[in-house]
Amino acid sequence: MIGMSVKLEDFFPKVKTEVDKANFRSLGHAAASLRKAEVQSIETSDEPSEPGQPPHSRRGQLRRAIRFDVDRAKQEAVIGPRASIVGDAAAAHEFGEEFRGQDYPERPFAKPALEKSLGRLASNWAGSIGG
Repeated sequence: MIGMSVKLEDFFPKVKTEVDKANFRSLGHAAASLRKAEVQSIETSDEPSEPGQPPHSRRGQLRRAIRFDVDRAKQEAVIGPRASIVGDAAAAHEFGEEFRGQDYPERPFAKPALEKSLGRLASNWAGSIGG
């Protein structure tokens, strides 16, 4: 006869640590993927895009403004244009708002990028724990 005992209390903190590390890494990959999809949807052009299509950026400033950040403690990511680079212009395009006295029709780029990427986002977490 073979006897064995395991204290599960000693095991759970290690599992939680590995899950947290894998989740942070996977969340970072997902955020980077969404950022890439947003940037690729925005064309550089002097002509405005059609309403309902992603906006055009004359000098590529909107494309360069899109960043992402992952918060390890909160286990969340933020993806979008930095206000310090493009101000409120991106919100006017995304949601169709007034900006500098002019009405802008909706030209979303973040929501379509998310919808387009949903199918492959789960693959960022598949097999992420235990190598």
